[in-house]
Amino acid sequence: MSAVNATEASDVLANYRSQPQSGAQGKGELGKNEFMELMLAQLKNQNPLEPQDNGEFISQLAQFSSLEEMQKLSGTVEDVVGQFRSTQALQASAMVGKTVLAPSEVGILGAEGEISGNIQVPASTGGLRLSVHSPNGELVRQIDLGSSSAGVKEFSWDGKDGNGNSLPPGPYQIVAEGSYPQGSVQLPTLVSANVDSVSLGQNGSVTLNLAGMGSIALSDVQQIN
Repeated sequence: MSAVNATEASDVLANYRSQPQSGAQGKGELGKNEFMELMLAQLKNQNPLEPQDNGEFISQLAQFSSLEEMQKLSGTVEDVVGQFRSTQALQASAMVGKTVLAPSEVGILGAEGEISGNIQVPASTGGLRLSVHSPNGELVRQIDLGSSSAGVKEFSWDGKDGNGNSLPPGPYQIVAEGSYPQGSVQLPTLVSANVDSVSLGQNGSVTLNLAGMGSIALSDVQQIN
C-alpha cells in the first residue's frame, strides 16, 4: 500500500486488538471490516504528492471483494456440512434393528440357530472350507464348500455340531480357508449381525453397535439387509 499516517493506522489495529472477536477474527486475523478501515485510513492519509496508484487501489478492492466472498463461501460450506451430518445421523438411526454384513471372524449364534455371511475369495480355489470354533476354542464343525471362483461366496451354519446336536447360543469363531498351490490360506469373512444402537461422534462420525460383536464404523458396513 502507499504511505499511510502511522498514528491512525496503528489506532485502527489497536482498536481491533483491544476487542475480543469470535471465529476467524478471534484468532488474530483481519476480517472484512478491519480490512475496509485500513483501506479508508490509507486513502485519508495518503501523501498528496504521491497519490495512490489507481491500479493498486483496484487491486486492493479486488482483495476486499475476494475476502468477503470467501467468508460467505465458508459459511455456506459449514451449513452444508451441518445438514449432511444431520441427514447421516437420521439415516444411521433408521438402521437400528436391522441386520448388516460387517468384517468379522466372530458370529453370534442366536435363538434362530444360524450364523451366515460371506467369504471374500481373492482367487479361484479348488477347496474352500469353513471351520467353526466354540468360545473356548474347540472345533465344533467343519463345512466343505467345494471349489469357488474369485469373488464373494455365501455361507451359512445351522448352529449344529458334526453329530447334528444343536449348540448353545453365543459367540463362535468363524474361520474360512482356501486351498492354493502355496498351501492353505485364511480368507476374510463378513458376518451378519444385528444393529442394537447407533453412536454419533462430535466430529460427525457414525458408529454402529452390533449385538455381541462390539462397535464398527458405518463406513465398514458392506451390506444392509
